[in-house]
Amino acid sequence: MASRRDVLKYGAASVAAAVAPSIGRAAGPVVRIGVLADFSGLYVDFMGQGGVAAARLAVADFKPEEKGFSVEVVYADHLNKPDVGANIVRGWFDNDGVDMMIAGPNSAVGLATSFVAREKDKVCLGTAVTTSDFTGKQCTPNSVNWTYDAYMLSKAVAAETVRNGGTKWYFLATNNAFGASLQQETTTFIEQAGGSVVGSSKCPIGTVDFASFLLTAQSSGANVLGLALGGDDLTRCMNQVNEFGLSANMSVAALVLFLSDIHSSGLKTMQNLVFTNSFYWDLNDRTRAFTKRLLPSMPSGSYPGMTHAGCYGVTMHYLKAVAALGVEAAKKSGAATVAKMKAMPTDDDAFGPGSIRADGRAVLPAYLLKVKKPTDSKGPWDYCEVISTMKAEETVKPLAEVGCPLVKS
Repeated sequence: MASRRDVLKYGAASVAAAVAPSIGRAAGPVVRIGVLADFSGLYVDFMGQGGVAAARLAVADFKPEEKGFSVEVVYADHLNKPDVGANIVRGWFDNDGVDMMIAGPNSAVGLATSFVAREKDKVCLGTAVTTSDFTGKQCTPNSVNWTYDAYMLSKAVAAETVRNGGTKWYFLATNNAFGASLQQETTTFIEQAGGSVVGSSKCPIGTVDFASFLLTAQSSGANVLGLALGGDDLTRCMNQVNEFGLSANMSVAALVLFLSDIHSSGLKTMQNLVFTNSFYWDLNDRTRAFTKRLLPSMPSGSYPGMTHAGCYGVTMHYLKAVAALGVEAAKKSGAATVAKMKAMPTDDDAFGPGSIRADGRAVLPAYLLKVKKPTDSKGPWDYCEVISTMKAEETVKPLAEVGCPLVKS
């Protein structure tokens, strides 16, 4: 259950949400979108105010007033607690007229809120939900997972690392659904490529001192350290990897790495790490144009990462579905709205063309990226080079393997 402190924080978040401005004000019905994210903890840079800004940019680009309706974007902090997130979303749906909520980052929160959305027949759109269960055995007709999952993040990194001689892995994984899903999916790809996992450690979320975990990994005989960590956990661990000099004898595979992580730790610490993202700001003309439009609203002048882009892409596609279905019908049934989203091809400036499968997984291209050396960077936020592109159909687990009840055999 949520503590009194949590309730007070939720109350503060609700006040902030209540005064959030409408976008595209027009005579007619109002569609309300809620961004549920970490606004105060270790994942704040993944979405936070940048995610809210990206969702609002999608609304502005869509121009709902030209379709006869308006959109309001509200937000709240889930504190990385599933019960707090579920309580916020239930309040949004029951009392505040929210029709769609964007979930992330935190897999447990994403799952908890997706169940509330199904119960209330509203829409839950994951933009930073790692666990494959979200569109697997715990899928719902009211949910979509847009930006990535553990399958996408681990596939190319595992294959590339084993191909280059990294055959014996030791994992440091966050002790939650996020870490477990990443380790499980990556292990499958390691073994398929001919490698093996020799051991692992579960790290509590918010770990400050990774010394004991790193020493265990170093003595395990592994030649790859696989990091299924996120946010501040990852950057703290990488700093300590460099302090201990582990990278001299072990390759380091960061299974989840965001642009903000690289910026936080610097190229000297992160250089040569290989990782997978579904968006990079400097990919092409469309991603650069999207970034240019969003930058004035990003906190502290930071550049958008894939979760910010996910808030944009999923909001844009949701609004297209609302317009196609009709606002009244969309507000009446979240399941019907998600069905319309699945029936329509996707296309936006952040991700380009794609689609959404029966299980709710967005089928989008992804990119194997490598962090540049400091001497190779040409300017601020020029942090990565593209090694290869994964075709959209290669980034998603085969439907026959996902275990989603919505998928008919």
